[in-house]
Amino acid sequence: MMNRKQALKTIAATAASAVALPEIAKAMNTLPAELKNNINHSVCQWCYNAIPLEDLAIAAKEIGLKSIELLGPDKWAIVQKHGLTVAMAYVTDIGLNKGFNDPSLHEKFLKDFSTNIPKAADAGLKSVICFSGNANGLTLAKGLENCARGLEPVLKVAEKHNINVCMELLNSKVDHKDYQCDHTEWGVQLCEKLGSPNFKLLYDIYHMQIMEGDVIATIRKHQKYIGHYHTGGVPGRNEIDETQELYYPAIMQAIVETGFKGFVAQEFIPKRPDKLASLKQGVGICDV
Repeated sequence: MMNRKQALKTIAATAASAVALPEIAKAMNTLPAELKNNINHSVCQWCYNAIPLEDLAIAAKEIGLKSIELLGPDKWAIVQKHGLTVAMAYVTDIGLNKGFNDPSLHEKFLKDFSTNIPKAADAGLKSVICFSGNANGLTLAKGLENCARGLEPVLKVAEKHNINVCMELLNSKVDHKDYQCDHTEWGVQLCEKLGSPNFKLLYDIYHMQIMEGDVIATIRKHQKYIGHYHTGGVPGRNEIDETQELYYPAIMQAIVETGFKGFVAQEFIPKRPDKLASLKQGVGICDV
Protein backbone atom coordinates (compact mmCIF):
# COMPACT_ATOMS: atom_id res chain seq x y z
CA MET A 1 0.00 0.00 0.00
CA MET A 2 1.19 3.49 -0.85
CA ASN A 3 1.71 5.78 2.14
CA ARG A 4 0.52 9.39 2.22
CA LYS A 5 3.81 10.93 1.17
CA GLN A 6 4.20 8.55 -1.77
CA ALA A 7 0.65 9.30 -2.85
CA LEU A 8 1.30 13.04 -2.78
CA LYS A 9 4.41 12.61 -4.89
CA THR A 10 2.52 10.54 -7.43
CA ILE A 11 -0.29 13.07 -7.70
CA ALA A 12 2.13 15.97 -8.02
CA ALA A 13 4.11 14.22 -10.72
CA THR A 14 1.05 13.53 -12.83
CA ALA A 15 -0.66 16.87 -12.07
CA ALA A 16 -3.92 15.02 -12.05
CA SER A 17 -5.91 17.61 -10.12
CA ALA A 18 -5.58 21.38 -10.21
CA VAL A 19 -7.63 21.62 -7.00
CA ALA A 20 -5.12 19.49 -5.10
CA LEU A 21 -2.05 21.43 -6.26
CA PRO A 22 -1.87 24.04 -3.44
CA GLU A 23 -1.83 21.35 -0.75
CA ILE A 24 0.61 19.26 -2.77
CA ALA A 25 2.91 22.26 -3.11
CA LYS A 26 3.01 22.66 0.67
CA ALA A 27 3.72 19.00 1.23
CA MET A 28 6.45 19.03 -1.43
CA ASN A 29 8.29 21.85 0.33
CA THR A 30 7.59 24.62 -2.16
CA LEU A 31 6.31 28.13 -1.66
CA PRO A 32 4.02 30.17 -3.88
CA ALA A 33 5.66 32.93 -5.92
CA GLU A 34 4.44 35.47 -3.36
CA LEU A 35 3.36 35.01 0.23
CA LYS A 36 -0.17 36.17 1.03
CA ASN A 37 0.92 38.50 3.85
CA ASN A 38 -2.00 37.51 6.06
CA ILE A 39 0.61 36.11 8.46
CA ASN A 40 3.74 37.98 9.53
CA HIS A 41 6.29 35.17 9.49
CA SER A 42 9.18 34.91 11.94
CA VAL A 43 11.59 32.19 13.09
CA CYS A 44 13.28 31.44 16.41
CA GLN A 45 17.05 31.52 15.94
CA TRP A 46 17.86 28.86 18.56
CA CYS A 47 16.30 26.13 16.39
CA TYR A 48 19.00 26.81 13.77
CA ASN A 49 22.07 27.24 15.97
CA ALA A 50 24.23 25.33 13.48
CA ILE A 51 23.66 28.07 10.89
CA PRO A 52 25.53 31.37 11.38
CA LEU A 53 23.06 34.14 12.12
CA GLU A 54 24.13 36.15 9.08
CA ASP A 55 23.47 33.18 6.80
CA LEU A 56 20.16 32.48 8.48
CA ALA A 57 19.12 36.09 7.94
CA ILE A 58 19.92 35.90 4.23
CA ALA A 59 17.98 32.64 3.88
CA ALA A 60 15.05 33.94 5.94
CA LYS A 61 14.78 37.00 3.73
CA GLU A 62 14.75 34.83 0.60
CA ILE A 63 12.04 32.58 2.06
CA GLY A 64 9.88 35.59 2.84
CA LEU A 65 10.20 35.88 6.61
CA LYS A 66 10.07 39.31 8.19
CA SER A 67 11.84 38.47 11.46
CA ILE A 68 14.37 36.33 13.29
CA GLU A 69 13.63 36.35 17.00
CA LEU A 70 14.73 35.44 20.50
CA LEU A 71 17.87 37.51 20.11
CA GLY A 72 19.59 39.76 22.64
CA PRO A 73 20.51 43.41 21.96
CA ASP A 74 23.97 42.49 20.66
CA LYS A 75 22.42 40.62 17.71
CA TRP A 76 19.54 42.89 16.67
CA ALA A 77 21.61 44.85 14.15
CA ILE A 78 22.83 41.69 12.41
CA VAL A 79 19.36 40.77 11.19
CA GLN A 80 18.17 44.35 10.74
CA LYS A 81 20.82 45.08 8.14
CA HIS A 82 19.15 42.40 6.01
CA GLY A 83 15.78 44.14 6.24
CA LEU A 84 14.42 41.91 9.02
CA THR A 85 13.13 42.79 12.46
CA VAL A 86 13.32 40.97 15.81
CA ALA A 87 9.67 40.25 16.54
CA MET A 88 10.35 38.93 20.06
CA ALA A 89 13.50 40.12 21.81
CA TYR A 90 15.46 39.09 24.88
CA VAL A 91 16.22 41.93 27.30
CA THR A 92 17.60 39.98 30.27
CA ASP A 93 20.15 37.22 30.66
CA ILE A 94 18.11 35.27 33.24
CA GLY A 95 16.86 31.95 31.88
CA LEU A 96 13.25 30.84 31.68
CA ASN A 97 13.37 28.65 34.82
CA LYS A 98 13.69 31.80 36.90
CA GLY A 99 11.08 34.47 36.38
CA PHE A 100 8.80 37.13 37.78
CA ASN A 101 7.27 34.78 40.36
CA ASP A 102 10.54 35.07 42.31
CA PRO A 103 10.59 38.40 44.25
CA SER A 104 14.34 38.13 44.80
CA LEU A 105 14.78 38.74 41.06
CA HIS A 106 12.47 41.74 40.73
CA GLU A 107 15.23 44.31 41.21
CA LYS A 108 17.42 42.62 38.57
CA PHE A 109 14.50 42.36 36.13
CA LEU A 110 13.56 46.00 36.58
CA LYS A 111 17.15 47.06 35.91
CA ASP A 112 17.48 44.87 32.80
CA PHE A 113 14.10 45.75 31.32
CA SER A 114 14.53 49.46 32.10
CA THR A 115 17.92 49.43 30.36
CA ASN A 116 16.96 47.44 27.28
CA ILE A 117 13.34 48.39 26.57
CA PRO A 118 14.41 51.89 25.44
CA LYS A 119 17.06 50.23 23.24
CA ALA A 120 14.38 47.99 21.74
CA ALA A 121 12.18 51.00 21.04
CA ASP A 122 15.09 52.88 19.44
CA ALA A 123 15.70 49.84 17.22
CA GLY A 124 12.07 49.84 16.10
CA LEU A 125 11.18 46.63 17.93
CA LYS A 126 7.72 46.04 19.35
CA SER A 127 7.85 43.11 21.81
CA VAL A 128 10.10 41.61 24.47
CA ILE A 129 9.73 38.26 26.19
CA CYS A 130 9.38 37.36 29.85
CA PHE A 131 8.73 34.21 31.88
CA SER A 132 6.94 33.23 35.05
CA GLY A 133 9.75 30.92 36.17
CA ASN A 134 9.33 27.57 37.88
CA ALA A 135 6.85 27.31 40.75
CA ASN A 136 9.32 25.88 43.27
CA GLY A 137 6.47 25.20 45.69
CA LEU A 138 4.55 28.44 45.09
CA THR A 139 0.80 28.13 44.82
CA LEU A 140 -0.80 29.39 41.62
CA ALA A 141 -2.29 32.32 43.52
CA LYS A 142 1.02 33.31 45.13
CA GLY A 143 2.89 32.97 41.85
CA LEU A 144 0.32 35.19 40.19
CA GLU A 145 0.64 37.79 42.94
CA ASN A 146 4.45 37.78 42.74
CA CYS A 147 4.45 38.09 38.96
CA ALA A 148 2.05 41.02 39.06
CA ARG A 149 4.12 42.82 41.69
CA GLY A 150 7.32 42.40 39.70
CA LEU A 151 5.80 43.29 36.35
CA GLU A 152 3.96 46.46 37.40
CA PRO A 153 7.04 48.76 37.42
CA VAL A 154 8.39 47.09 34.28
CA LEU A 155 5.14 47.81 32.45
CA LYS A 156 5.37 51.49 33.28
CA VAL A 157 8.61 51.53 31.31
CA ALA A 158 7.07 49.44 28.53
CA GLU A 159 4.04 51.71 28.26
CA LYS A 160 6.26 54.79 28.05
CA HIS A 161 8.14 53.28 25.10
CA ASN A 162 5.16 51.52 23.46
CA ILE A 163 6.69 48.06 23.88
CA ASN A 164 4.73 44.89 24.61
CA VAL A 165 5.99 42.56 27.33
CA CYS A 166 4.87 39.02 26.49
CA MET A 167 4.94 36.13 28.95
CA GLU A 168 5.40 32.79 27.25
CA LEU A 169 3.09 29.86 27.97
CA LEU A 170 5.21 26.68 28.26
CA ASN A 171 4.33 23.08 28.99
CA SER A 172 5.34 21.63 32.36
CA LYS A 173 4.55 18.08 31.26
CA VAL A 174 7.36 17.30 28.81
CA ASP A 175 9.87 20.11 28.36
CA HIS A 176 9.78 22.51 31.32
CA LYS A 177 8.94 20.66 34.50
CA ASP A 178 7.43 22.87 37.22
CA TYR A 179 7.09 25.96 34.96
CA GLN A 180 4.26 28.01 36.47
CA CYS A 181 2.65 29.78 33.49
CA ASP A 182 1.66 26.49 31.89
CA HIS A 183 -2.06 27.08 31.21
CA THR A 184 -3.72 29.83 29.20
CA GLU A 185 -6.28 30.60 31.90
CA TRP A 186 -3.53 31.37 34.44
CA GLY A 187 -1.88 33.70 31.95
CA VAL A 188 -5.20 35.40 31.25
CA GLN A 189 -5.73 35.94 34.99
CA LEU A 190 -2.34 37.66 35.12
CA CYS A 191 -3.28 39.87 32.13
CA GLU A 192 -6.52 40.85 33.85
CA LYS A 193 -4.80 41.52 37.17
CA LEU A 194 -2.22 43.80 35.55
CA GLY A 195 -4.75 45.54 33.31
CA SER A 196 -2.07 46.90 30.97
CA PRO A 197 -2.48 47.00 27.18
CA ASN A 198 1.26 46.39 26.99
CA PHE A 199 1.18 43.01 28.73
CA LYS A 200 0.29 40.06 26.51
CA LEU A 201 0.73 36.30 26.31
CA LEU A 202 3.04 34.49 23.95
CA TYR A 203 0.78 31.59 22.98
CA ASP A 204 3.02 28.68 22.04
CA ILE A 205 0.84 26.27 20.08
CA TYR A 206 3.15 23.31 20.66
CA HIS A 207 3.24 23.80 24.42
CA MET A 208 -0.47 24.44 24.82
CA GLN A 209 -1.45 21.45 22.69
CA ILE A 210 0.48 19.30 25.16
CA MET A 211 -1.03 20.96 28.25
CA GLU A 212 -4.64 21.61 27.30
CA GLY A 213 -5.42 21.09 23.60
CA ASP A 214 -8.49 22.90 22.25
CA VAL A 215 -6.12 25.26 20.44
CA ILE A 216 -8.47 27.02 18.01
CA ALA A 217 -11.23 27.56 20.57
CA THR A 218 -8.69 28.97 23.04
CA ILE A 219 -7.27 31.35 20.44
CA ARG A 220 -10.75 32.63 19.65
CA LYS A 221 -11.73 32.97 23.30
CA HIS A 222 -8.61 34.79 24.50
CA GLN A 223 -7.50 36.60 21.36
CA LYS A 224 -7.28 40.02 23.03
CA TYR A 225 -4.65 38.74 25.46
CA ILE A 226 -2.41 37.08 22.86
CA GLY A 227 0.42 39.16 21.42
CA HIS A 228 2.53 36.53 19.65
CA TYR A 229 2.46 32.90 18.50
CA HIS A 230 5.00 30.07 18.24
CA THR A 231 4.65 26.84 16.27
CA GLY A 232 5.97 23.31 16.73
CA GLY A 233 4.98 19.79 15.74
CA VAL A 234 3.32 17.60 18.36
CA PRO A 235 4.69 15.21 19.51
CA GLY A 236 8.42 15.87 19.34
CA ARG A 237 8.57 19.59 18.45
CA ASN A 238 9.68 18.82 14.92
CA GLU A 239 8.32 19.73 11.48
CA ILE A 240 4.71 20.96 11.38
CA ASP A 241 3.76 18.83 8.37
CA GLU A 242 1.83 15.56 8.06
CA THR A 243 4.20 13.83 10.49
CA GLN A 244 2.44 15.36 13.54
CA GLU A 245 -1.05 15.68 14.97
CA LEU A 246 -1.97 19.36 14.50
CA TYR A 247 -3.36 20.81 11.28
CA TYR A 248 -1.63 24.16 11.12
CA PRO A 249 -3.49 25.68 8.14
CA ALA A 250 -6.72 25.62 10.17
CA ILE A 251 -4.98 27.09 13.22
CA MET A 252 -3.45 29.87 11.12
CA GLN A 253 -6.82 30.59 9.50
CA ALA A 254 -8.35 30.94 12.96
CA ILE A 255 -5.58 33.37 13.94
CA VAL A 256 -6.16 35.46 10.81
CA GLU A 257 -9.90 35.53 11.48
CA THR A 258 -9.31 37.11 14.89
CA GLY A 259 -7.75 40.10 13.15
CA PHE A 260 -4.32 39.37 14.61
CA LYS A 261 -1.62 41.63 13.11
CA GLY A 262 1.40 40.41 15.08
CA PHE A 263 3.91 37.67 14.28
CA VAL A 264 3.82 33.88 14.07
CA ALA A 265 7.25 32.35 14.61
CA GLN A 266 8.37 28.88 13.57
CA GLU A 267 9.88 27.25 16.66
CA PHE A 268 10.18 23.63 15.62
CA ILE A 269 13.47 21.71 15.62
CA PRO A 270 14.04 20.34 12.11
CA LYS A 271 14.75 16.63 11.96
CA ARG A 272 15.63 16.57 8.28
CA PRO A 273 19.21 17.25 7.13
CA ASP A 274 18.11 20.23 5.04
CA LYS A 275 16.96 22.46 7.89
CA LEU A 276 16.22 25.47 5.72
CA ALA A 277 13.99 23.35 3.48
CA SER A 278 12.01 22.39 6.58
CA LEU A 279 11.74 26.07 7.53
CA LYS A 280 10.56 26.95 4.04
CA GLN A 281 7.98 24.17 4.21
CA GLY A 282 6.72 25.40 7.59
CA VAL A 283 6.24 28.93 6.27
CA GLY A 284 4.32 27.55 3.31
CA ILE A 285 2.04 25.50 5.54
CA CYS A 286 1.27 28.55 7.69
CA ASP A 287 0.78 30.99 4.83
CA VAL A 288 -3.01 30.94 4.65
